Amino acid sequence: VQLQASGGGLVQAGGSLRLSCVVSGVPFSISGFGWHRQAPGKPREYVARISSSQTTVYADSVKVRFAISRDNAKNTVYLQMNNLEPEDTATYYCQHYDYWGLETQVTVSS
Repeated sequence: VQLQASGGGLVQAGGSLRLSCVVSGVPFSISGFGWHRQAPGKPREYVARISSSQTTVYADSVKVRFAISRDNAKNTVYLQMNNLEPEDTATYYCQHYDYWGLETQVTVSS
């Protein structure tokens, strides 16, 4: 199982980024996936989740600003992040059960 995240970068507060996670080794269309993040000096925290039926769940801190989606034809999960805040600065990971993908770094400047 491989999950490869990309799309991170440096952005000013109020800006947007879209993270992508390409998945292989699992039956993608019938699987659920999550995004998590870890800020420096803080524990890893849950951000969002999408089920195989497109049901989405979000952490309260990102509920209005972030959107998780999936493209089954591309085996890819996305995290659209809008109105970014410095507090969103973290390393972001995609996840499927006990499998964690390579991370992508998001830095939001004030």
